[in-house]
Amino acid sequence: MRGHTMDLTERTALVTGASRGIGRATAVALASAGAGVGVNYRTGAAQAAQIVDAIRGEGGRAVAVHGDVADPASCERMVEETVAKLGTIDILVNNAAVGAASIDYPTIVDAELEQLERVIKTNLWGPIHLCKLVAPMMRSAARADIVMVSSGAAQTARPNMGAYSISKSALETLAHTLALEERHHGTRVNVVSPGLVETEMGVRAASQFLGTSDPQELAASMPFGYICQPEDVANLIVFLCSEQARYITNQTISINGGGR
Repeated sequence: MRGHTMDLTERTALVTGASRGIGRATAVALASAGAGVGVNYRTGAAQAAQIVDAIRGEGGRAVAVHGDVADPASCERMVEETVAKLGTIDILVNNAAVGAASIDYPTIVDAELEQLERVIKTNLWGPIHLCKLVAPMMRSAARADIVMVSSGAAQTARPNMGAYSISKSALETLAHTLALEERHHGTRVNVVSPGLVETEMGVRAASQFLGTSDPQELAASMPFGYICQPEDVANLIVFLCSEQARYITNQTISINGGGR
């Protein structure tokens, strides 16, 4: 990709929740396009280290950055560490999230306050903390991008998915407001909204709502006959951060094969 308009050389990205799934694929794809990447993880230290080693083995720049996005002090540390080791952040991918499975799919009425807070602190407050830290430093960059990883659940309400859907709907409103507020500084803010993706979280959701977690059964019912892969989402994110997408901001782009 280098030398092409999707060349991200000289840029620095922070990807949250990057030890697995969509975050992992995004960290690898951004590094392949030339960006230095802060690979944030909360519990997956070994996996994050493997990603960093793989990126460096290909001649890329990466650092593993521990932190829980739900904690403001932790967000400050991960931003400071990324800047110190890779340079000023001009790409932020807010990907870290916890799903409805993590709180055992309660209804809104039955959910404990602590369960709702857990989801919203990670999925909404985490991106708020990071945007407040990173957006000001982006204002002096030649080009800056913030990408929120949302979900089709933001538009399609399901029983027992309330906390997750609320958090993702609010995340999208955060993105669209920030896009308008930061546009005159040259920062683009966009949302990618995947449907079912073949990740640990996606497979758990499929088991709960589609009655199967068997990849072959799921693939047969998906558009085009296969399940969206993390790399499909990652490729869209790289595009949005590139000069090919220089006139795209304040958009929510679904990546679901045209399905729902």
